[in-house]
Amino acid sequence: MFEQNPELLKLAERAEEKASGVFRRLEARAFQNQMKILEAFRARRVSTESFAATTGYGYDDAGREKLDQIFADVFEAEAAFVRHNIVSGTHGITIALFGLLRPGDTMLAVTGTPYDTLQSVIGITGEKGSGSLADFGVRYEEVALTPDSRPDIEKILQKLSPDVKMVYMQKSPGYSTRKPLNNGDVKAVHDAIRTAGSHAFLVVDNCYAEFCEEHEPCYYGADLCVGSLIKNPGGGMAECGAYLAGTKEAISLCAQRFTCPGIGLECGATLGNNKNMYKGIFYAPHTVLQALKTAVFAAALFEEMGYAVIPHADEERSDIVQQISLGKPELVEAFCRGLQSASPVDSHVCPIPWDMPGYQDPVIMAAGAFTQGASIELSADAPMRPPYTVYMQGGLTYESAKLGILSAADEVMKTIASEKK
Repeated sequence: MFEQNPELLKLAERAEEKASGVFRRLEARAFQNQMKILEAFRARRVSTESFAATTGYGYDDAGREKLDQIFADVFEAEAAFVRHNIVSGTHGITIALFGLLRPGDTMLAVTGTPYDTLQSVIGITGEKGSGSLADFGVRYEEVALTPDSRPDIEKILQKLSPDVKMVYMQKSPGYSTRKPLNNGDVKAVHDAIRTAGSHAFLVVDNCYAEFCEEHEPCYYGADLCVGSLIKNPGGGMAECGAYLAGTKEAISLCAQRFTCPGIGLECGATLGNNKNMYKGIFYAPHTVLQALKTAVFAAALFEEMGYAVIPHADEERSDIVQQISLGKPELVEAFCRGLQSASPVDSHVCPIPWDMPGYQDPVIMAAGAFTQGASIELSADAPMRPPYTVYMQGGLTYESAKLGILSAADEVMKTIASEKK
């Protein structure tokens, strides 16, 4: 492995020194977010009874209801619900879209085309009659970001008709090579559409972004934000699930869609999952800190190696994703191969590109995770298309994730050396 690569070790030493000041800033923010979460636990009087399992209909599940209140407190929202049986972030967002939109409404995406897996939900891709929003008569329009990756307020206002009932924002870049949005962008869009007189729901895909900033989108005016528990807010402890947080109106509508009209949040057995979800949100600021430090180190190291990265090592971060443009498919495969080989689970497996459902191009994924698909754990994935950018995220501990990054970099360097022979 990389221990026999003195050139890489020197680059890593310079990278970590370059990142040290950024680490201190991130640690201070994690401390503030941890204080907020601890206060929510204290205020809601969490006790061992909160972890009790329920079965069947799950009526009167006090632990479930208290966890909903904690998520509302932490996300600075009027209401929230968090459930283990929301199967992914895309599922959570789908609940939001079908909960808030009706036939004849228009969904306006103001951060460009949404992430690949959501496109078939909207009806941009996929078969007609599959049950997408388009099949139910919901129209879709979008506004691209400005060249510097910010919302184009002028064009948003031009598209803002009375039929627009949802303004949709995606903070993380997905598989685009842009910078992530921050909560200042959420506020800018909120202020603009409200000043223009629109009452459209402002919905934010918050995946990968929780606890990267001082506040969450609802603090800046979002009516709803959604995220997956096997990303940031699950803290590496939750093994499935997602949350929705926002206004009482938005949460009520989404709750009727999540179960069925008339039942909403009254039912839903937790089956022993409460404890890990409580632990997850409690661990989240620290675990997110580990992931952010990992991303900063990766950016600094690959900058030292001469590659283009987004964000740069010293830039402010509003999500845990690190983009590294490697330029060649062989180097993307090498990066993922190296990362996988330094994983605690499935280190013997070699990732290869394949045609994943919901994606437009073959995708390669490296993820030796304790929880399948948990991108708060160190992982990397990439669509096999130019400019051959790998999207890396996560890291339960900085120390283990640093080993993974060094292994990935070593494999890239070996592949380049092999090509020169």
